[in-house]
Amino acid sequence: MSAQKHITAPFDDATARSLRAGDSVLISGTIIAARDAAHKQLVETLQRGEKLPIDLHGVVVYYVGPAPAKPGQPIGSAGPTTSGRMDAYTPTLIEQGLKGMIGKGYRKPEVVQAMKKHGVPYLAAVGGAGALIARSIKKYTVLAYEELGPEALAAMEVENFPAIVVMDAEGNDYYSQGQALYRKN
Repeated sequence: MSAQKHITAPFDDATARSLRAGDSVLISGTIIAARDAAHKQLVETLQRGEKLPIDLHGVVVYYVGPAPAKPGQPIGSAGPTTSGRMDAYTPTLIEQGLKGMIGKGYRKPEVVQAMKKHGVPYLAAVGGAGALIARSIKKYTVLAYEELGPEALAAMEVENFPAIVVMDAEGNDYYSQGQALYRKN
């Protein structure tokens, strides 16, 4: 694994393309929280020819359905959701300008193809570390689909949000690289 990088979200094209599989990153800025229900509504909005509730250009989405906040905290435990739940919607959202994704687990080939075509990295947050991750979230604001509760579309102001680049914009896959090392041994 390479040295830890400090990066800012939303991502511009240069940032997205500079990340390499295996990079450990700390993200500060604004990321968007959304799970499968919000993704479905976004895609259905596009299919109806309507305008999305937010501009997706440069957006980094975190696949999370946070627990309720304790008094004095902006958010409860905020661990990653399995990314495959969003795969049916992801290529469409990448075409709308989505520039980064954070979750856990593998992605389908059609998602990987869209990532490579549009220069979009996929990052992983550590599953089971939701309470620790929540410490990096300083503000949580629902933007759309409030009726979805914890699956609503929300802006999260983050400071040093920890993640690992699992797949870079060129399609290099850290999961495969790591497994290859063990297969050699």
